[in-house]
Order: sequence, then structure tokens, then C-alpha cells
Amino acid sequence: MFLMKVGIVGFPGSGKTTIFSALTGLQAQTGPHAKEDNLHLGTIKVPDQRVDTLGHLLQLKKLIHIEITFMDFQTAKVQKALDPNRVNPMKEADALAEVVRCFRDPFSRTHPAPLKEVQDFEAELKLTDLGVIESRLGRLKKEKGYEHEKELLERCRSFIEQERPLRLLSLKEEERKALSGFAFLSQKPLLILLNLGEDEVGKAPPAELVDWLSKMRLETVSLSGKVEAELAQLDEAERLAFLKELGFTEPARDRFVRSCFNLLELVSFFTHNEREVRAWGIRKGTSALKAAGKVHSDMERGFIRAEVVHANDFVKYGSEAKCREAGKLRLEGKDYVVQDGDIIRFRFHV
Repeated sequence: MFLMKVGIVGFPGSGKTTIFSALTGLQAQTGPHAKEDNLHLGTIKVPDQRVDTLGHLLQLKKLIHIEITFMDFQTAKVQKALDPNRVNPMKEADALAEVVRCFRDPFSRTHPAPLKEVQDFEAELKLTDLGVIESRLGRLKKEKGYEHEKELLERCRSFIEQERPLRLLSLKEEERKALSGFAFLSQKPLLILLNLGEDEVGKAPPAELVDWLSKMRLETVSLSGKVEAELAQLDEAERLAFLKELGFTEPARDRFVRSCFNLLELVSFFTHNEREVRAWGIRKGTSALKAAGKVHSDMERGFIRAEVVHANDFVKYGSEAKCREAGKLRLEGKDYVVQDGDIIRFRFHV
């Protein structure tokens, strides 16, 4: 099964472990008593109203959502983001979500400086990657037959030296595959999570921060770790009332999880049988053949065709039979590129 991992990262004091706890419902230890070598893991469902709607229409109670695993890396207690002991676990993440302090902390001597914090962390990522590149190029100087790798790494080095992260470097698919083993940190998709104070929920980020993030093509989500932690402790009715009081219709955590899903360049498709409705996460551009293999290897091995109807059409017409009558159900071959929201029945024979 394809397991999606998002690493929650940031400088000490940014509130990332509080946010991790609010997101996952796990009470991870924070503050001076937290062990520096801890790695907190928590898995949560990706909110998708379509799963619930399909379950209601099909009268099925077993609803299976896509899940994302969040990894909270404990940073050193000194003001340093990336020390050698924490780099390798971060390399295992498919994407990174950097928590940035935007709240006033009575226990801190420093004022929030979100733009500097984001820029400093980006510099740490690039510096770490540069060290890996220099080390590998040094070894390659003594070897023959690696000209393509040398050229590619020298391009990466030059790009970083221009103060640009590797995620902005245009690469061919074969070049991406060649670099995948390095798991460069500045190449990973990055989401900026602005951690606001309780009295700043709903306020727009500073213009200079928005401008810089736009230039770096980085998406942001704003939330208050403290507010989300309080929401996580409430029952459904109290939570809805609290959100309404704040002027929101859903917790910020739902927006954050969906943003992480999009950051990973994933789309959802759905399957159902007499027992359940299930959502599946696949990379954008995945073929029907490969999507079938995600459900079961036999479906890929004996693939015949895919019967496809979009969730929007299914909801509109109310059943598969009515979608067929309206011409909304179609047959697709193995090369069909699965679209977000497709409901698929795979026909196969082994």
C-alpha cells in the first residue's frame, strides 16, 4: 500500500508538536521535558465529503478514507533546525510542512519574525543538500563512467548557489529518478503552516511574507495550534458551535490535511461493493491499469477494462443505473488517466 508521509518541521518554539497533537489527537510531549531523539508518528484521515455522500446514497456504513501519516521530528533545544541526527528521518518524508511562529510567546525573548524564520529554514535545507552534493561530487572525481550524474549534480549545486531550492529546478522524469536516491530536502514539496495566536485567527499574513512565498511558489495554511488543540478536546456539537463563533465552517486542520494531500500531487478515486465505499490516493497522471493494481495486484495482472462514472454525476443521478441511462458511465482502457473524483469498477480475469 502506498503510504503518504508528511514531516512536520520547524524551529524550536514554533509550536509544531502542539499542532501535531491537535492534528492527530495524540498527546506528544512538548517543552523542556521532551526527549530530543523522539519521533512522533500519527495517522489521520483525509476529509472528503464525497465518501460520506456516496455511503449515504449506496446505504453503506463502512466508509474508508485515505490516510496520511504525520511525522513530528524533535529538534535540538538550541536554535538550530537541522542537525545530522534529524536529517535522515526527514528524508523519509514525502513532503514537509514547516510550522512558523506568528504568535507572541511570553516565555520567549524574541518577537515573531515569520519571514526570517521561513528564509532561515529554507537556507538550512539548501545547505544540507549542498553538503550531500559536494560529498558525492568529491567521490565521483576519483571514478570514471559517471559523467551524466556529475553533470546533473553540478547543475543542482549551481542552482542552490543561486539561493534557489531544488524544488524549483526543472528536471526531466529520468533526472528526477536519478536524484531520488539522494532524497534532497530542498527538493521535497513544502507547505508553510503559519501558527497564529488566538487573537489573530483569521488575520491575513504580513504582505512581505506573502510576496516572498509567492516568489518561492509556496502554499500557506494559517491556523492557531492552541485553538486547534482546544477544538480537538470538544465533542462534535461543541466543536461546531465554537467554529461558528470564530466564523468558520470547519477546523483549520481539515484545510491543512487537504493541502498536504494536494501538495503530494495526489488525486482520489473511489470504489464500492456491497460492504464498503473506499477512497484511494494515487499520483496525478496514474493510468487505470496502475490504479487497478493499487486496489489488488490481480486486477492489474488480469485487467480487461474500467467502468468509470464521476462522483458528481453519481450524486446528481443517484445510482449507477441512472448514470448509465444518461450516458455518464463509460468504458475505459488500461491507458486511461484516472481523474480526481472517478468512481471505478475494474473488470479483470486471472
